[in-house]
Amino acid sequence: MSGDGLLPRERTEVAPGAVHVPDWLGPMEQRELVASCRAWARGPVPMRHTRLPRGGVMSVQTVCVGWHWRPYAYSRTAPDVNGERVAAFPPWLAELGRRAVADAYDDPAAGAAYEPDTALVNFYDSSAAMGMHQDKDERSDAPVVSLSIGDTCVFRFGNPETRTKPYTDVRLASGDLFVFGGPSRYAFHGVPKVLPGTGDPATGLAAGRLNLTLRTTGLPG
Repeated sequence: MSGDGLLPRERTEVAPGAVHVPDWLGPMEQRELVASCRAWARGPVPMRHTRLPRGGVMSVQTVCVGWHWRPYAYSRTAPDVNGERVAAFPPWLAELGRRAVADAYDDPAAGAAYEPDTALVNFYDSSAAMGMHQDKDERSDAPVVSLSIGDTCVFRFGNPETRTKPYTDVRLASGDLFVFGGPSRYAFHGVPKVLPGTGDPATGLAAGRLNLTLRTTGLPG
């Protein structure tokens, strides 16, 4: 993926190990990511609303790359969708993740050591939300890299102990990077709302929000 050569605005440490970097993705990178997400959404395992074990259905739509996530496990195939093997995790996306970690932490060594092998791509329409949850289905405590494209959202970042306060609400706009690891790796987080009409159609996304989270599963093979 090509870079735009743009310098992001100053990064902010929201909590220990949790860093927000505004404007990290330039316009060209955002357009390229939107195009890639559209291709993944067509399959081999298509984008869908995930059904939860107790029967509920998530309001966001999700497609996975590298490993298929379903509550609350990873697999190479998608038995809850169509049984097909998910799209491969491309090397350029791993390299993007390494650059994200290096920039967020201002630590080239941490970036070089980062080896993501899966991405969850979530699409939020104007009414979608995500409840407070932990990303804890991985067998690795490597950081999670979150990339936002499209409409701005309210991202609620909490603590590792409880879904309730204390938490911090951060506005994630198109192109923003958020990385959480270290003491904040298992912090509860969610998206209480999306702000419709705040995105730029020049990204290739006319409405809604795309969120890509890159993770290291720690699984073999």
